[in-house]
Amino acid sequence: MPIELKVPSVGESVTEVEIGDWLKAEGDSIEKDENVVVIESEKATVELPAPVSGKLVKIRKRTGESAHVGEVVGEIEQEEVASPPSRKKPAGPKHAEGRLPGETDKPPAAAESEAQESKAAPAEPSGDGRESRENSQQEPLAMPAAATSAAPPVRSEEVIRMNLWRRTLAKRLVQAKQEAALLTTFNEIDMSTIAELRQKYSKPFQEKYQTKLGLMSFFAKASVDALKEFPQVNAEVRGESVVYRNYCDIGIAVSTDKGLVVPILRHTERLSFAELEKSIADLAQRARENKLQPEDLEGGTFTITNGGVFGSLVSTPIVNPPQSAILGLHAIQERPVAREGQVVIRPMMYVALTYDHRIIDGREAVLFLRRVKETIEDPARMLIEA
Repeated sequence: MPIELKVPSVGESVTEVEIGDWLKAEGDSIEKDENVVVIESEKATVELPAPVSGKLVKIRKRTGESAHVGEVVGEIEQEEVASPPSRKKPAGPKHAEGRLPGETDKPPAAAESEAQESKAAPAEPSGDGRESRENSQQEPLAMPAAATSAAPPVRSEEVIRMNLWRRTLAKRLVQAKQEAALLTTFNEIDMSTIAELRQKYSKPFQEKYQTKLGLMSFFAKASVDALKEFPQVNAEVRGESVVYRNYCDIGIAVSTDKGLVVPILRHTERLSFAELEKSIADLAQRARENKLQPEDLEGGTFTITNGGVFGSLVSTPIVNPPQSAILGLHAIQERPVAREGQVVIRPMMYVALTYDHRIIDGREAVLFLRRVKETIEDPARMLIEA
């Protein structure tokens, strides 16, 4: 009896999924625990492994079709232990009795005559060839075809249905624009101190913790510091109430080939720089390999996104509902700035805070972003004011 492949549970509130790419075709052999098909939900993408070894005999749900949790999407014929095949001596070429390979019934003289005929050159044309040359001279030369006008360029369109992940993301972003009163404020940060710290401590940090000292951990720490100072930025509108939190679950936006995902760093306020860097690297790698679990994406009280890795200079990020704010980082550029009456060149970064004006006033938003700026430009204050 075939073994059924069923849609697994991919999240507490997820009841319907979309079938992604089939990694095996009907008739393919499959090893136990080998991934067979990609399952996409509104929260995560998971790969469904084979429960047994065998052959994929039937695909019930094709790529792009919807399926409910627990529904059968394919069938596997379990592999049976077969007896080893018997080995037979391969049969040699059959020849007529008493005849060697290549030997014929024709007499030697006839065979030699045929061989000579087959090797002879083509017959010469009759006559001395003058008539043929004269005729060839009288024939008109073939002229190249007249140049035709260039063909018009081919105009084509390709319609591809958005996957469930992209459709859900689109709905959430539209929801944020429609339901929240979004506003963005900007500032710029001098990254000189952070650059010096990274240059000085990157090598010993990596040798001790086996991970790089990046920028995101500094901004995560600075955000936690500012969220404690301005708790409404870490809050959520729930009906006619505001929910304040005494913890910081910060989402780190990661770009993948299937779209943007925001895995969550739980209790960011408790993590050290090394723990932050390791967690960020792990989440980013699993996101790009489609190995995130639904629980990795659930919740979150605040988000940081870094468009600077793609060269973005200024942007207005969109809040990830039901969160109330998002911090956008941008490319670092050397620019002339005034310092103590002198114009100097410094590595500068524009930062943006998009926030829900329903619970965050402009004053708090501006002061929050200024607090992040001051912390990044003078990281030692985090140790003194902790």
